[in-house]
Amino acid sequence: MMMKDELFGKLHGYYLEDITVGMEAVVSKTISEADVLMFSAVSGDDNPLHMNREFAECTRFKERIVHGMLTTSLWSTLVGTRLPGPGCAYLGQQINFLKPVHIGDTVTASLTVTRIEPDKQRVYLDAAAWVGETLVANGETRTWVPRRNS
Repeated sequence: MMMKDELFGKLHGYYLEDITVGMEAVVSKTISEADVLMFSAVSGDDNPLHMNREFAECTRFKERIVHGMLTTSLWSTLVGTRLPGPGCAYLGQQINFLKPVHIGDTVTASLTVTRIEPDKQRVYLDAAAWVGETLVANGETRTWVPRRNS
């Protein structure tokens, strides 16, 4: 049987001392109808722009679009699972939504470490989300990262 400390060590992501400017993490996901329905159910955002084809056809987008926060939630996936990874805490996010994402699009999200504040245990990451060659969202993520011996 694995001890708690041993399990924690195996599950933990990067410590502050392990992170360097330029480190990057990437994830891709094809957004499905089910993803949009589940996100709407969990978030309570049932805006007809996302949920109603007839309504969306009358908008500037001409068809339903994916929730912007669903698209950028891939950054949270990266923060919590890859960079900095398990054990860190999300402090904030600045987001720019640039282009719509449609059901069936494959979104590739990336985070790149741009700055580290060792005294505050903060790591800043440049965030981008792409559909093919089109940048659909960008911004900056702030995270708290534990030190190795904290």
